[in-house]
Amino acid sequence: MEEEILKKIEAQDKKLEEIYRSIEKTRKYFLWSLIITVVAIVLPLIGLAFAIPVFLKTLDIGSLGF
Repeated sequence: MEEEILKKIEAQDKKLEEIYRSIEKTRKYFLWSLIITVVAIVLPLIGLAFAIPVFLKTLDIGSLGF
């Protein structure tokens, strides 16, 4: 009976270790997804926030006939 309990505990330990590894892989996947999202979307938007006013200043409104 005692050996049976020890085998079950060992099996549970192995499963817990597999679950932990899987969770760590998932966590890293989400972290990289967040980093890529920030680089691909947020940084260009911040750049546009600075670039659009510069382009508007270089536009000569008087020569457009308004």
